[in-house]
Amino acid sequence: MAKLPVSTEKIIEAFGPHLNYTPKEGYSGRDEPDKMVKTHCCFCGMQCGIQLSVKDNKVVGFEPWMEFPFNEGRLCPKGVQRYMQNNHPDRLLHPIKRVEGKGFEQTTWDEAMDKTVSEIKRIQEKYGKHAFSMLSGVSLTNEKSYLVGKFARVALKTRNLDYNGRLCMVSAGAGNKKAFGLDRASNNYSDLEYAEVIIVAGANISETFPTLTHWIWKARDRGAKLIVVDPRVIPLARTADVHLDVRPGTDSALYGAMLKYLVDHDMLDHDFIDNHTSGFQETIDAVKDYTLEWAEEITGISKEKIKEAAELWGKAKTSFLLHARGIEHHSKGVDNVIGCINLVLATGRIGRPYCGYGTITGQGNGQGGREHGHKCDQLPGNRDIENMDHRKYIADVWKIKEEDMPHKGITAYEIIEAIHSGEIKGLISICFNPLVSLPNNNYVRSALEKLEFYVAIDFFLNETARHADIVLAGSLQEEEEGTTTSAEGRVIRIRQAVTPPGDARTDTSILLELAKRLGEEERFTYANSEAIFNELRVASKGGTADYNGITYKKVEDNMGVFWPCPTEDHPGTPRLWEDKKFATPDGKAHFNPAPYKLPGEVTDEEYPITLTTGRVVSQYLSGTQTRRIGKLVDQFPEPLLEIHPEMAQKYNIQQRELVKVSTRRGEGVFPANIVETIRKDTVFIPYHWPGKKSANQLTPGTLDPISKIPEFKVCACKLEPLGEIENSSDKSNAYASV
Repeated sequence: MAKLPVSTEKIIEAFGPHLNYTPKEGYSGRDEPDKMVKTHCCFCGMQCGIQLSVKDNKVVGFEPWMEFPFNEGRLCPKGVQRYMQNNHPDRLLHPIKRVEGKGFEQTTWDEAMDKTVSEIKRIQEKYGKHAFSMLSGVSLTNEKSYLVGKFARVALKTRNLDYNGRLCMVSAGAGNKKAFGLDRASNNYSDLEYAEVIIVAGANISETFPTLTHWIWKARDRGAKLIVVDPRVIPLARTADVHLDVRPGTDSALYGAMLKYLVDHDMLDHDFIDNHTSGFQETIDAVKDYTLEWAEEITGISKEKIKEAAELWGKAKTSFLLHARGIEHHSKGVDNVIGCINLVLATGRIGRPYCGYGTITGQGNGQGGREHGHKCDQLPGNRDIENMDHRKYIADVWKIKEEDMPHKGITAYEIIEAIHSGEIKGLISICFNPLVSLPNNNYVRSALEKLEFYVAIDFFLNETARHADIVLAGSLQEEEEGTTTSAEGRVIRIRQAVTPPGDARTDTSILLELAKRLGEEERFTYANSEAIFNELRVASKGGTADYNGITYKKVEDNMGVFWPCPTEDHPGTPRLWEDKKFATPDGKAHFNPAPYKLPGEVTDEEYPITLTTGRVVSQYLSGTQTRRIGKLVDQFPEPLLEIHPEMAQKYNIQQRELVKVSTRRGEGVFPANIVETIRKDTVFIPYHWPGKKSANQLTPGTLDPISKIPEFKVCACKLEPLGEIENSSDKSNAYASV
């Protein structure tokens, strides 16, 4: 592998991103579609119901799906534009191959497949099976997630498989498993409506999960108190009763101090603690010195605010705690999650109506995608790949010998490190853009340049796929049948609205063809997606994520089914733990000590400012899809450096002045956006952009020791104003960000 075959500018000219707008008169056939297909949004974990208008095998518009129970027809700015990717001029219509000095040229499927399989075999024969790795994405359906896990272990025969949920939900999942033995939000979101107090920690819901905001407003209309934990005055915080503007990296100190306050003032559910939990004493011992004064010094939040939040939470009769990446993207993300769970357990408000706890899934199928086997340490049903009984069960389902199943591999960022060390020589990716989404992306780029062979499966040529030898033109969500699982744990139907255009193929058919050419056809023969799902059901049976009783028909008839659902006559489980029997070995919920630790990188004289990163309302993850949709780019065309007026004055930074932001890994130049809605010691950059506009040039590769999630939310930086006010004409191409 070498550097890009031609300049980035030439690749962008040929493959984008280019901006796609709806014609002024609308797409032809919009008013007289051939059919309306009830399905779901392809973006965040809310998986809102939507109806796609189809004419002549093209998606030409959409209509609200009012009956779907979660969003009831509501859609966010991304949702109303999601159909725009289907007729996009950047769409890959056939496989392409790298041609040095020319870029990428069309090739045949036979040539692309032959080259891919021959390189897999060459690398594995020369360096060993595990020298070829796979990275997958959780925009995939449950069926494809399951298929990827099976493909990597049975056809590719590698242990080195991981997924981009490693950048999303793994800290939440690990914390949930430690506390409850099961990884899922405890309640459906309609329970929010009757909660007396709601804590939202590290979740910019109004911008990143806008349709979830509706359920919080319904609770507010009934008098609910709202506590928001975030270093920025995010939209939800503007009307919060208490806004805890936490210093990035100090969340566990805040939750520990709140727990100590609950203990000191006996705001505890002793019956629940005594009869349904374990580990309480060790947990409170870990926070015995966490006074309000200490917490104020560590977190930067006034002790009066911390006390007010603790009292609101402690005195409530019903409550709901929600958190997302803001507390999870840390080198101690699991501890932060555990700190939140400890507050829920201490007050016993779980497993009953309007009392809940939820980890907000970020990616489209971030819930289902982390349940069925394309994590490095996991088998279907959320089984443990190192558990002998689990291995034997799945080996029987897959009709292989247990000893032939690979053991635990390494995580996504560790795969990049292993490429650098020479342990991994080849890579196949599907719907993953690590060059934008992984931290320290200059390091990621140099890893891609060291690979001997790289093949990507995707529907657009994303920034990472520009480094590929072969790109296999895959499918959009609406081009295959399947299921996803929403952030609530509701399994829902993805219906095929159209077929892939040109010579593009479905992701499923690509994986099945590769498996066939690798000699495993008999284990990868399925009539359709439903047949894959039915095998998934069997594979999940008896696991903590049990889908055995869920069928396509049952999902259709009920607009979704909540897992666990062990039998076909079982109604599903919208609210977990109502019987107070948890999925842990002792059947109890587990308190876990979560003592405060410093983040992986702290400020110093050279790098005196804390940088944190996050999302904006009109963009999604690495931007592969949303940076190609004109109206979404117009809404937020480039990343801005949010900075408080006092810090701007200190560094003599003017509004929209270009500022060089430097960390120990790299530097980038961003226009300043001077706002009063951020801490005075912190700056913020959204991360959806590549190249020169990438926030992840700056972020560190420090990982949580348990979940291996990178610490996107805290790093030390310095600022240098460049004395140049941004030229507004420069923004027109910011989405490309070469």
